[in-house]
Amino acid sequence: MNVNPNIEKPIFIQIAEQLEDSIFTGVFAEETKIPSTNEISALLNINPHTVLKGMNMLVDEGIIYKKRGLGMFVKAGAVGAIRQKRQSQFYEQYVAALVSEAMKLNMSKEEIISLIERGYDDECHSD
Repeated sequence: MNVNPNIEKPIFIQIAEQLEDSIFTGVFAEETKIPSTNEISALLNINPHTVLKGMNMLVDEGIIYKKRGLGMFVKAGAVGAIRQKRQSQFYEQYVAALVSEAMKLNMSKEEIISLIERGYDDECHSD
């Protein structure tokens, strides 16, 4: 886990995204404890309140929860919730932008699909 203070994205959001990604990829399984705000702040050499702000974002999204006196834990169903969130973001960030740019270039639906298939095939064959 690391943060980059030189980019425009706030540090607390970087922390939330990295914790979310760690949950999504299985580093932290559902119903297991995640590192404390103090542990993360010491690791990254940042203010614990900044870490807490990032963690609270995940609490608000129903990804993690607090067990009083024990710390923060990954909520059951968190991976599914993250997948659903990311699929929605994928459409908004990539598909809608792709279609918008393709329309500016007067590309047909078939041309777009062909490009996607080519990219998919290229990626699958690069492994």
